[in-house]
Amino acid sequence: MPENSTEVTAAGIARLAGVGRAAVSNWRRRHADFPKPVGGTETSPSFALPEVEQWLRDQGKLAEIPLRERVWQQLAGHPAGAVPALVHAGCALLLVRDRPTAWLEITAVSDERMAKVLHLALSDLLTARFGPVTESGDGNGGGPSGCVRAVHTPTADELLPSVPLLRAAAELAAGIGARQAFEFLLGRQLDANPRQFTLTPPDLAELMAALVETGSRPARTVLDPATGTGALLRALSRPTALYGQDADPDLAALTALRLALNSTVESCTVAVRTGDTLRADAFPQLAVDAVLCHPPFNERNWGHDELAYDPRWEYGFPARTESELAWVQHALAHLREGGTAVLLMPPAAASRRSGRRIRADLLRRGALRAVVALPAGAAPPYGIPLHLWVLRKPGTGVRPSPELLLVDTAEPAEPAAATAAATASGGRDRLDWQAVRSAVLDAWEPFDRAERTGPGSDASLGRTGRDRPGVSRVVPVIELLDDDVDLAPARHLPPPTAGGGSAELTRVRERLTEKLRLTATLTPPLADLSDPAHWPLTTVGELARAGALQLRTGGSGTRPGPVLTEYDVLGSTAPSGTLPATPASTDGPPEEPVLVEPGDVVVPVLGGGTVARVIDEATAGAALGRNLQLLRPDPAALDPWFLAGFLRGTANNRQASSYASTATRLDARRLQLPRLPLAEQQRYGAQFRALAAFEDALRLTGRLGGQLVQGMYDGLTDGTVTPK
Repeated sequence: MPENSTEVTAAGIARLAGVGRAAVSNWRRRHADFPKPVGGTETSPSFALPEVEQWLRDQGKLAEIPLRERVWQQLAGHPAGAVPALVHAGCALLLVRDRPTAWLEITAVSDERMAKVLHLALSDLLTARFGPVTESGDGNGGGPSGCVRAVHTPTADELLPSVPLLRAAAELAAGIGARQAFEFLLGRQLDANPRQFTLTPPDLAELMAALVETGSRPARTVLDPATGTGALLRALSRPTALYGQDADPDLAALTALRLALNSTVESCTVAVRTGDTLRADAFPQLAVDAVLCHPPFNERNWGHDELAYDPRWEYGFPARTESELAWVQHALAHLREGGTAVLLMPPAAASRRSGRRIRADLLRRGALRAVVALPAGAAPPYGIPLHLWVLRKPGTGVRPSPELLLVDTAEPAEPAAATAAATASGGRDRLDWQAVRSAVLDAWEPFDRAERTGPGSDASLGRTGRDRPGVSRVVPVIELLDDDVDLAPARHLPPPTAGGGSAELTRVRERLTEKLRLTATLTPPLADLSDPAHWPLTTVGELARAGALQLRTGGSGTRPGPVLTEYDVLGSTAPSGTLPATPASTDGPPEEPVLVEPGDVVVPVLGGGTVARVIDEATAGAALGRNLQLLRPDPAALDPWFLAGFLRGTANNRQASSYASTATRLDARRLQLPRLPLAEQQRYGAQFRALAAFEDALRLTGRLGGQLVQGMYDGLTDGTVTPK
């Protein structure tokens, strides 16, 4: 085996061969020539990737490893670790993109020679792209003396073990592009280590970027002082200079490379530094058009004792428990006059008494322009409805604005849509980002336009004209300057008129009465009691092998349009998810999603519940979402309602379920069905269909009843409904 050869675990072998880990364990026991472990532990051994590849080919279990999979395995098994290997790959991909001719010349020599020449080429490229390794003062953004560049130039000795990886990464880039290759590898690394990183979801990053890019003065120079993986800066559409800082050297390096690969040398300057932002600001003299920031929350050790006299605390010295208000003032300190900052904040920052004086001063001086409450699930921690604070640097001699915009997107959907999804579980997978984005920007853009153009213009609407009951309100600052200075939007936004008023409540009551009558008529009659039947049984797996049905798994592919999610199946609602419209970074053609057809039976994979949904004409054409399995019966052999009904049997689900950690996983192949003639199947199917209609009527009755009860409570308490 070559020295420093890439190693791969049993899980990696299973991924390469497209099998489960149990199959790899069987190969190790049954085949004496299976490669011997070269590392790892007794319970989790690792194997040499070249030996594994050759064995799989010799056994006919692998025709050719997909290039992207081979590159990922080389990166994941790198002797120095995945992150240093990813940094090396990013440097090489930047050279491939910016200096392709030089790269071809470098790769035409031996590995040892390539490492030496590549070190020199990268030293020149990285200095040109990111500046000197250390700055003598007033470098990019006015950095202090000794400020360290995020991406250091790897030495020849450091590069030598990475040479096979770099050659393969360049080959991948030749097919899909250097940027896409790096995004693929970075995405795999983040997915493989979800607990190591606090990520800003792409949809939220795009919303925050849209808030600073509105208006006639777009954000050209932008700073993210807690850059993480660079998601916020990457979401900007047309910047000319991007500045970032992060305390984690690995994240800072990856972000710098990501941003550089996402832009061109001519169009955008990228300056990312490593260091503790609050204690050692890398850009103390920098003034930018915009600041975007997802700061760490609830930090007690943010520098309170060392920074008491820091000039950034223009609006008051933050308490030890108010680290978020320190980040707010850091952002304002780096804005030019009129510049905009958007920060993701915990909801407590809007109401904690320890921060009320700073909040009051932000309001009095017109620095805080909007507070937006996001739905729970918008960003980690996903169980908390976080806030966005929109700030603007007050101009000299400019009169502070007397108003603050408050927006609450906890329920951005229209009432009917919200009612339809009420019984399904909430969370980030169900978040309607398009509705959230529309609610926020529809409130912010006219408010921002009116502020910029001034009173008397066509864009300057009256306050009442800009208010949307329960969603947004322009509040006079004087109303907020009380003892608490509580800026939580829900405290100042009265809910919409209960259910649309008494007339709407009357309509809901009439619908409820109608559904209650329908429920009574749909109550399925009990069949004659008899001894338990003893049918000959078969399994879904056997039926699939015999061609009586097809098994498909959802969650892959790219396609604009609706997606049927597991929550839609559980709640019997319309498809509510979306797939990306553009392909992910792969070295092959984009994968087509599975589209559901009438008569398909869909079952959730996780949760251990007894749920199966038969697809109707209204749902047909939607893509199958993740954590769902589709069973497509041959109508000449299987009745879909018969199939769905027997899949819902409690005993059937128990014997087909297994447990992974704390989650229950359903193996649809193990589900059992009786062997019955098609005519008998249809007789059972008619009964199962009647049960499904009864269940839907009960579900809708519960929704209408809940809507009526809450509407009556709201109407009686706000005066829109009076008791008789």
